Amino acid sequence: MIPATFNYFRPHSIEEALLLLRQGEAAKILAGGQSLIPMMKFRVVEPKTLIDLQGVPELAHVMWAGGHCTVGALTTHASLAADADVRRKAGVLWDAANALGDPQVRNLGTIGGACSHADPSADYPAVMLALDACFIVAGEKTREVAAADFFKGTFETALGESEILTKITFDAAAHSAYVKLEHPASHYALVGVAAVLVMSRDTIEDARIAIGGLADAPFRAGGVERRLRGIKGNDGAAIKAACTGAVTGQDVRSDVEASAAYRTAMADVIAARAVGAATRPR
Repeated sequence: MIPATFNYFRPHSIEEALLLLRQGEAAKILAGGQSLIPMMKFRVVEPKTLIDLQGVPELAHVMWAGGHCTVGALTTHASLAADADVRRKAGVLWDAANALGDPQVRNLGTIGGACSHADPSADYPAVMLALDACFIVAGEKTREVAAADFFKGTFETALGESEILTKITFDAAAHSAYVKLEHPASHYALVGVAAVLVMSRDTIEDARIAIGGLADAPFRAGGVERRLRGIKGNDGAAIKAACTGAVTGQDVRSDVEASAAYRTAMADVIAARAVGAATRPR
């Protein structure tokens, strides 16, 4: 498993990276490499130019300003998993970072790379959707893309060929959690549910429930969100009932790892677990 020959560049600024991206032949951005490099080894993709962003250190950061967070695209999963503020203020992201892959993947992989790769079984897409995150994209001009518009399908995002994801922003989500049913070998999500709740004392006032691993892109479970409103956070039976039929109306995929019927049934279970976890303090 040896990649095809390619040209390698390590720019020191976003501007330099964008110039290389526009000028490079069949160019690809390298963030952490945990998805791209295996694909190159199998020659699923054969970029002629590889642009390594590790020379742009300002892309790796987690910054809080009041109740708002900005995460640089090169922030590693391990950095997020070890961040006490992320755990306290955005538990859904902290959960996903800790559940993702293995130690090597967590230490080398980046949030920007994972989101840009848009694997339908990845953990972050559902988390970003539940957080109602905003993606800051650099290109000919800087633009903002809502999470709801960013993930288009299997390995497909709103990023243009000459654009780079630079950072992700979202509001704090004190009552939030991510729970997944993972494949035992790959740790990818057969079903992954991100829950972000607005609590009024012990009552669920509002909810954003996003589900990944089932379709070509993550989706919001609107029916579950509506049924959760007004339920007490400690009412497990009511939460379970509200999460029944979580994937109604969705085209659930079936593959060698799990059937559509199994994924559909487990989505209700995992959704209830995620909501229950989100109601509890960190």
